[in-house]
Amino acid sequence: MPGSDPHDKTLGMNERISRRDFLNSTLLASGALLMSSVSPAQVMAQDDWTGYGGVGDYSKSNGNTQAVLDAGHRIRDGEFDDFPKNVIDTGEIFDCVIVGGGISGLAAALFFLRQAGNHRKVLVLDNHPIFGGEAKRNEFVVDGHRLIAHQGSAVFFVQYPHSFIARFYESIGMKTPKLEYQRWGGGSPPMPLGHTPYELLGTEPATYGLYFGAKFGQRPGVWVIDPWGKNLEGAPISESARTELLKWRNGPAQEDKRPQYHGDEISRHLDAITIEENLMRRYGISRETIRTFLSPVEGGGSGLGPDVLSAYADYAADMLHPLDAGDDSDQMFPGGNTGFARLITKSLIPDSIQGPHTFEAVCRNRVNFAALDRADSPARIRLNSTAVWVKHYGDPQKSRSVSVLYVRDGRVYRVKARTAIMAGGCWTTKHIVRDLPQTHRDAYEQFYRSPCMMANVALRNWRFVHKMGISGFRWFEGIGNYTEVRRTATIGVDSPTISPDSPVVLNLKVLYSYPGMPIADQGHCGRAEMITASFRDYERQIRQQFTDMFAPAGFDARRDIAGIILNRWGHAYLNPQPGFFFGRDGKPAPPEILRAAPFGRIAFANTDLAGIMDHRSSILEAQRAVGQLVDQVLTD
Repeated sequence: MPGSDPHDKTLGMNERISRRDFLNSTLLASGALLMSSVSPAQVMAQDDWTGYGGVGDYSKSNGNTQAVLDAGHRIRDGEFDDFPKNVIDTGEIFDCVIVGGGISGLAAALFFLRQAGNHRKVLVLDNHPIFGGEAKRNEFVVDGHRLIAHQGSAVFFVQYPHSFIARFYESIGMKTPKLEYQRWGGGSPPMPLGHTPYELLGTEPATYGLYFGAKFGQRPGVWVIDPWGKNLEGAPISESARTELLKWRNGPAQEDKRPQYHGDEISRHLDAITIEENLMRRYGISRETIRTFLSPVEGGGSGLGPDVLSAYADYAADMLHPLDAGDDSDQMFPGGNTGFARLITKSLIPDSIQGPHTFEAVCRNRVNFAALDRADSPARIRLNSTAVWVKHYGDPQKSRSVSVLYVRDGRVYRVKARTAIMAGGCWTTKHIVRDLPQTHRDAYEQFYRSPCMMANVALRNWRFVHKMGISGFRWFEGIGNYTEVRRTATIGVDSPTISPDSPVVLNLKVLYSYPGMPIADQGHCGRAEMITASFRDYERQIRQQFTDMFAPAGFDARRDIAGIILNRWGHAYLNPQPGFFFGRDGKPAPPEILRAAPFGRIAFANTDLAGIMDHRSSILEAQRAVGQLVDQVLTD
């Protein structure tokens, strides 16, 4: 490529993969484009931000694409604050219109049809090219092998057999919550591999490695393998930091009491302080050690570092009480919780995914997009449709219906709804519900969100890390923080075994924390950082980082990287600050105002309102919202 950095050739930036595959797949996918006068260079320039999307159903929906981002910013910037001109009234009337096609929105549609009686009609509006919210997946084909990775929502847990969540799982066709995973096929001895991208992070066995680079004065970088077994011997850090990290690793002198249920005295105490304050108290370690080595991983389940998050956020998901099934507690579909989005959609619209309603068929078979929005179906899902205006006809307390406007292909459409559920994120809901009371607006102003980018890197093999004797690793600078090789559930792969010769996908979760800054500013800065870099910029960073860490073990970016997909989520995580769960200074918690009752004919769902970034929260919030409409609003 003329004028490019000579180092790009070494990194494989000019190889025919990743961005180049995006270019090729885009051209091949559109006959109209092939016949047009648009040049390849123009196509690349149009969307070098979104980048390659992989193959299959999700190839045009990797995270928030440029089109989705632009549509959201039009709402944020007030373009629809006044009633739009030239609105096209579709003439459609639905019993419920649900804004947001993630797990919460899909579950709400299913609950509504099950609870509101026969002959109801429900419409789900989704602003993406495919349903699922952050429960989406990426698909690669590498040397003839199909690989699947998650874009966002990832892990689920085995539940008590008769619990509400377990019964919901069963009702959508998930009869067996424990999945089968790939077996070791690489000879003896087998290397321990988790079956989620986060499993080894918690245990960090002897096959785990910590990498210390230029931030620690190491050029080239230094690996410490089996760091805890070696008591961090060889780590280029101060003696005080080593002592504090070992104190943290070995646990507090005496175990603290944990919350027993949501709202007990312990949980309320924890909600009054930050995770960082709790870590300092429990382990006797310094703020500097936490921010240098533990942030943002400690707190990463809520998007930012521990300095601004409620300490209860570390325990809140446990209050959903999964069954303690030992090593089999954590489960993961090949594409993360995409499996649930697909199972729910198949339950709503039987023809939406080809084949029978089985685990394997729903995971493997293609989506029938034509079946999603048929006029004769009780449930309809309308994609690429960004809701911009939701408002009651007349007085919200007396109104009999809600006006819902959405933008699709540049035109504004209107449908009428007897009820509505806002199942999208707080950052859009507060803008598009036009008659939202000030109490609700004030509550929404206390909801903070931060971005996340899931970078999925497909490798032709992982011999280089096997040679190093590691299968999971963490680092403290550059892009991302940790990743690991994982065994994939067999329902989505073409080989029942995995070995160092197998192609794999490494998942790099990129969080954007700025310790010491106010919580809102951290989110703003993170989004600015994430969206201002092009795909090529991120690709170069990933290739360089992998080269720095693994080249001595034989890694060659040109040869070994088969593809890169970026999934940018601008508002991925709710960041619950102290007081978010139970309130503070005598004021109610922000979610209480929005969850207490419907506003007129509009109810509110989404994981935001639970403060727990977990698909179970999506399901439970959907059930609550539908129940409120059925009990308090629907009369006919």
